[in-house]
Amino acid sequence: MNTFDTGTIGFMLLATSLVMLMTPGLAFFYGGLAGKRNILGIMIQSFVSMGITTIMWFVCGYSLCFSGDALGGVIGNLDKAFMSGIDLNTPFPGNHHMPEFVFIAYQMMFAIITPALITGAFVNRVTFKSYILFLIVWQVLVYYPFAHMVWGGGLLAKWGVLDFAGGIVVHATAGFAALASVIYVGKRRDVASPPNSIPLIAIGTGLLWFGWYGFNAGSALDVNSITGLAFLNTDVAASFAAITWLVIEWSMAKKPKFVGLLTGAVAGLATITPAAGFVSLPSAVMIGVAAGIVCYLAVHLKNKIGWDDALDVWGVHGIGGVLGTILLGVFASKAMNSTGADGLISGGSGFFMKQVVAVVGASIYAFLFTYIMLFLINMITPVKVPVEQEDAGLDEALHGEKAYDEGVL
Repeated sequence: MNTFDTGTIGFMLLATSLVMLMTPGLAFFYGGLAGKRNILGIMIQSFVSMGITTIMWFVCGYSLCFSGDALGGVIGNLDKAFMSGIDLNTPFPGNHHMPEFVFIAYQMMFAIITPALITGAFVNRVTFKSYILFLIVWQVLVYYPFAHMVWGGGLLAKWGVLDFAGGIVVHATAGFAALASVIYVGKRRDVASPPNSIPLIAIGTGLLWFGWYGFNAGSALDVNSITGLAFLNTDVAASFAAITWLVIEWSMAKKPKFVGLLTGAVAGLATITPAAGFVSLPSAVMIGVAAGIVCYLAVHLKNKIGWDDALDVWGVHGIGGVLGTILLGVFASKAMNSTGADGLISGGSGFFMKQVVAVVGASIYAFLFTYIMLFLINMITPVKVPVEQEDAGLDEALHGEKAYDEGVL
């Protein structure tokens, strides 16, 4: 007889719904940042991940992330492919108060949004067919292994690496894959392409911020004080990062920029993600301030070097994920979460080094694999769109649609 708790199940289904909402939120965020002829081209890349990733998750994705060990703990096996052996009464091994079906749904939403994060980097430059191939292969050979190694009891988990909600698994891998994509596909022909709709960016940010409570608080996989801690840390870090970014940009540009405030909030959300349930509230404040400063500087550096990461995926998500994972190694405290670890401040120098090695290794792997993968995909189907399609805009050239009837604007 199972001992499922309806409160836990209800909360986790709510958290799952919140994380699902982040993918449309990301589509709006990126859609607003894109030029007016490439709104639909970037938005469809997020929405199509919802469909394809769900199919993959059912077929083999969940099993490869959360079933057994293969290749020395680098990836799971296929014991749970097609949800084999899981029924209504199968409890989730990590929390017997809810069925495994709920955990399957929750983790699927993380798999959906991670490759979608990358798309902002190569807006206006990549064919839809090559993106579909990218979406499939990248998940199997980048996302699934790291989800298993960190969250599925694999290699990194056994070593003692922690990642509460996705600093390594989601943000570092996606951010450095984005950088590899940018270097592979090169610059846009119209680099100065301004955002088409700042209100749309604001709607996207609002949905992301709202959804992030499910992303981080839900990662407690239970309803307890750690859930509340992760929730509050998420909001605090996002707020401090948003205001830090606003102040820096205001002092540099002499005007308070709304897009800067919104970008800073997302940077804070990405940075607190690995640490949300393992650090104190004052630590979350410092992580938020650090996110605002470091991610702003990363974007400034990217512009100086000339990388055309159109929507700052590397500077916000990549650097945010790396920074948050390292700062978890600094601020983690067993006094806050007994299932966590003690970071550098609490005398845990070994744990700190493990966090640094894990996130740097994950970032390098994601970067190199993505670059090689794009090279190989290009041998099957062209990755970069032809010049005439880029000039016309991908909405009409690839999809035969327009975001707006310009005759009535």
